[in-house]
Amino acid sequence: MSSIELRHVKKVYDKSKSAIIEDMNLFIPDGSFTVLVGPSGCGKSTTLRMIAGLEDISSGDLFIDDERSNDVCPGDRDIAMVFQNYAIYPTMSVRGNIEFGLINAKVKEEERNRRIKEISHIVGLDGYLDRKPSQLSGGQRQRVALARAMVKQPKVFLMDEPLSNLDAKLRVQMRTELISLHQRLGTTFVYVTHDQTEAMSMATKIVVMSEGQIQQADEPQKIYGDPVNMFTAQFIGTPTMNVFPVTKLPIITVPAGAQYLGFRPSRALLVETGVASDSSSMIFDATISIREMMGSESIYQASASFGTVTFKTFNHDPIELGQKICLSVERRSMYFFGTGEQRVSA
Repeated sequence: MSSIELRHVKKVYDKSKSAIIEDMNLFIPDGSFTVLVGPSGCGKSTTLRMIAGLEDISSGDLFIDDERSNDVCPGDRDIAMVFQNYAIYPTMSVRGNIEFGLINAKVKEEERNRRIKEISHIVGLDGYLDRKPSQLSGGQRQRVALARAMVKQPKVFLMDEPLSNLDAKLRVQMRTELISLHQRLGTTFVYVTHDQTEAMSMATKIVVMSEGQIQQADEPQKIYGDPVNMFTAQFIGTPTMNVFPVTKLPIITVPAGAQYLGFRPSRALLVETGVASDSSSMIFDATISIREMMGSESIYQASASFGTVTFKTFNHDPIELGQKICLSVERRSMYFFGTGEQRVSA
C-alpha cells in the first residue's frame, strides 16, 4: 500500500495572516496517478511539499500507508520527488546522478549496477550513462531526474511541474512516457501542474484547486462532464466553457435558483437561420469575429446579442470573418450554476 491522506490540513506561513491551505481533506489512492491542478498560487505545490516533508503542516494530519507522518523526516518517508528544474548535479555523469542516492543508502555495488541498468533502459538512457548533463537535451535531463527517483524504488513519486521547461513537442512526448511509466511501475504518482491538458491526459484522478481549497476531486471524465461548480467547469476544457447570465439569454425556462448558463464550445452547433428556440434547445444569431485554424478543427469567436461565444467546427469549410451564422445548443448540453457558482440540477 502507498495511499496518502490529508485530514483537516492547514498551512499558514509565519509572515502571512491568511492560510495558504485551509482545512484540506484529500485521499490519494494506492497506485493512482493523481494530478493537482489549478492556477498559480492556489496551493498545489505547497500541498506536494507538505506530503514530501519539505513544508511543515500547521495543523491537521498527514497519513502515508495509514501511518501518521507529520513528524517523519523527508528521507524516511520513502518518497522520491522530481522538480521543475531537474535538480541534477552538473559535475556528475548520468550514472553518477542516478547512483548518488543508492550510495548514500549504502546499497551494495552489484545491486546498484543492476538497478541502474534496468532503470536506464526503461527511461531510454542506455547510451548516455557516461555523459555530463551539459551534453544532454532538456528531455534527456528530465529522464535523468526521473531515473534518479525511480532507482530508489520509492512508495510514492512526487512531481512538481516537471515538464514546464520543455518545448511543446517534447512535453507531449514526455506525457506519453510518464503514462507508460506509471502503468509499468504501478506506483502512486502525485503530479502538480497548472496545465489542465496535462491533467486530463495523464491523471486517473484530478484534484482541482483554487485559493487553497479543493474545488473538485474526481476522475478526469467526471471533472470534465460533470463539474460541481463554475470554477471547475471553466478551468477544465480547451477552449474554456461559455458562461452567461441567464437573464440575457434567449431561453424559455431555467431550473430554480439558476443564475448562469454554461455550454462547451464543442456543443454549439451550426444550424440554418430562422429556426426558433424551444424548450429543448437555445438558438441564436451571431457574427464571426475571430477564427483559429487548427487542421481538421477550427475555433471561432462570434458576437451574439448577449456576448462573445466560442465554438468549434470539425472538418468544416472555413467560415469567413464577419459572416453571420446561427448556432444551436441543446438542453442536454447546458450547465446551470446558482448561488456561490455551484452547479444547479437541470
